[in-house]
Amino acid sequence: MRSRRIWPSLAATLALALLTAPAAHGAAYGAQPYAPIESPASPADQPPFDGGRTYQLAVPPPGSEVPPGFRLNAETVTGIASEAVSGTLDSHAYRARVRTRLGSDGQGQWQVDFFEPGGEDIAQVVIDDRGGDVVERWTGSQVDTKLARGYEGAVAGKVNKWWIWLPLCLLFVAPFVDPRRPLRLVHLDLLALLGFSGSLFFFNRAEIGWSVGLVYPVLAYVFLRMLVAGFRPTEARDRLLPFARRSWLVAGIVALVAFHTAYVATEGRVIDVGLAGVIGADRLTQGEDVYGPDFSHGLPPSSDVRGDVYGPVNYIAYVPFEAAFPWSGRWDDVPAARAAALGFELLTALALFGLGRRIRPGPGGVTLGVALAYAWLAYPFTMYALGSSFNDSLVALLVVCCLLVLASAPARGALAALAGLSKFGPLVLAPLLAAGHGQRRARPLVLFAVGLLAAAALVTLPLLPDGGFRELYDRSL
Repeated sequence: MRSRRIWPSLAATLALALLTAPAAHGAAYGAQPYAPIESPASPADQPPFDGGRTYQLAVPPPGSEVPPGFRLNAETVTGIASEAVSGTLDSHAYRARVRTRLGSDGQGQWQVDFFEPGGEDIAQVVIDDRGGDVVERWTGSQVDTKLARGYEGAVAGKVNKWWIWLPLCLLFVAPFVDPRRPLRLVHLDLLALLGFSGSLFFFNRAEIGWSVGLVYPVLAYVFLRMLVAGFRPTEARDRLLPFARRSWLVAGIVALVAFHTAYVATEGRVIDVGLAGVIGADRLTQGEDVYGPDFSHGLPPSSDVRGDVYGPVNYIAYVPFEAAFPWSGRWDDVPAARAAALGFELLTALALFGLGRRIRPGPGGVTLGVALAYAWLAYPFTMYALGSSFNDSLVALLVVCCLLVLASAPARGALAALAGLSKFGPLVLAPLLAAGHGQRRARPLVLFAVGLLAAAALVTLPLLPDGGFRELYDRSL
């Protein structure tokens, strides 16, 4: 990573953010030599995880003829691949596409894709040319979705290492644990939030069935807890921090901010999500259409970066960061995306501190705000999003801002629109936010709707494509 360039740049962008808070195509033999000069990057360093070199695929001679520099032939490789997926394909009505490639270790490999008659890629097998061993075998959604393949370090990099993850888990729960009262409900709440770690464990092992399944018990628990808190609210008289002093948490916040900043500057990655935000901001400032078919014009076709899956607020939020670090036009270390992810995260911590002060008056509110900011920064999934420069913290920031202005119907309507038009998911909160503190009068609902519609129009109309709302809907939702 080019940390010398990004360190001073990150400092400038963070200051700006806080001040503004309120591989190449396959080629046939004979067309060009097969082996490139350099080996491609490992799968974790290729799109959609990074902008490294992609595999150079080439069509081998048919039948039993051995390509230059290889030991196996297309006929043998097809047989090995067919046997590897024979138990998972429903029928034999498929065709195999065989190509050679140079592995990340510089050794020859074979990639065999199986297609249904309709053209859908239903299986992919990678075979090592030296011994004919199956290196990779993917079926189902893992064929097209490389994110589900569990490549080591592909998502969030070293954040997945136990020596980072487990200490963060400990820091997250330690200030709130009272060993004299082990049955405190807050203990179960904290453990439930850390329960997503089980899903992540299987995600990193490419066992997607287990990974997805283990998400639902945690979501069910959170859902039930919110129902109980909403319909049967009770005032907790227990101390939120049994032993930890507020000064300790402040010191922890300073240490965590320093650690997160150092990590994103030296080890941070930029997945296609963060790159899309930067490209969209660049197109926006250049007066170009964001929601168009040529969004990633200039990038290699293998990059497959799509920007029309997010709302307009996402691209607007990236504008100050892209202005500070103009996009180079390449998928390099993209400092704007890394700075934006860190900026969204730190602004969320600041908003949570403000929320704590608003919920409780006096010193108790300061303590609550510090505790919320600390918990956000210590939560390992916060850093997980930062590790690959996701835009998830932008959603968290806008939702917390909705709570900050809950007393004002038009303000919370406007913030609800901004949150919903970032990644669309927060739109489900609009009815809840419309109720505010539980008002059942018409006037607050009308003011909420006016604020929501006005803010939605303000951020959507400038980015509306030539096809109008119909095209915007088709390209995003």
